[in-house]
Amino acid sequence: METLEDTELCFPELLNSSCRKTIRPHLETTLISILLSFSSLLTAALNLLVIISISHFKQLHTPTNLLLLSLAVSDFFFGLLTFFQIVLIDGCWYLMCILYQYLNYIISSASTGSMVLISVDRYVAICHPLHYSTEITQKRVQMCVCLCWVCSVIFQSLILKDIFKQPGRYNSCVGECIYFINYIAGLADLTFSFVVPITVIVVLYMRIFVVAVSQARAMRSHITAVTQLGKVTAKKSEMKAARTLGVVVVLFIICLCPYYCVALTGQDNLLNDSSSAFVLWLYSFNSCLNPVVYSFFYPWFRKSVKLIVTFKILQPDTEANIL
Repeated sequence: METLEDTELCFPELLNSSCRKTIRPHLETTLISILLSFSSLLTAALNLLVIISISHFKQLHTPTNLLLLSLAVSDFFFGLLTFFQIVLIDGCWYLMCILYQYLNYIISSASTGSMVLISVDRYVAICHPLHYSTEITQKRVQMCVCLCWVCSVIFQSLILKDIFKQPGRYNSCVGECIYFINYIAGLADLTFSFVVPITVIVVLYMRIFVVAVSQARAMRSHITAVTQLGKVTAKKSEMKAARTLGVVVVLFIICLCPYYCVALTGQDNLLNDSSSAFVLWLYSFNSCLNPVVYSFFYPWFRKSVKLIVTFKILQPDTEANIL
């Protein structure tokens, strides 16, 4: 019996203070773990295709696609982290708890920031098309993306500074991963990582919707042939991109809202029951949905995926065929 207990411990040499490895005897819990693991791997694989596509093909190096690349990078690492937590961690963190939480917070914050930048990009493209080429340049977008990631690192370092000072002080045994954020830090994180970004995104897309409707009415009433023609040629591709990214933003809001609602209830372990696990799966599955949306709306993504899967991406003439 003692040998059996030793094998179930995270640290067998620490009989009195070691945590036990997670055992999932119930079929429901096992299925949830398998679903989350598959979803995480699929998320990482699909976003890796987006990263390779935009990074490899020079024709795809547009300001909007650079923002999509930033979003894909954050979603890719989020998928890897989630898979790491579910598959490789059996209730035994081995000093990886703080690092995991820190990276998770940074990636989630950068993903939200990328969504805000995408909304700003579409707002300028639709509402101020004459200024888009001068205001939204490649260098400015690169600076904004870098700033987004740097601010995420700094902000989350401030949020988790108390945890860094005394890591593991809330753990009841060695190998456990329990952490608490004080009220002010939690309120700041909720405000700047969810409330403010979601508000900005919704306001910008409402403005885009109003402008799109007014343009459609102007075109139907034939207000000036020259003006009408100018609007059609200048806005057709931008409107299509706005619709596509609008779908991405709506899915982003739908998937994140339940997670933050559950987080506000103070549940520490989202794998305690099936409903909470579904909320966690919905939150993580949002990162998997974005490449799926791209495959339906962007022909260049479908072409690039085909070239990557068939290894034709290594041929020198593939660049000319991507668009």
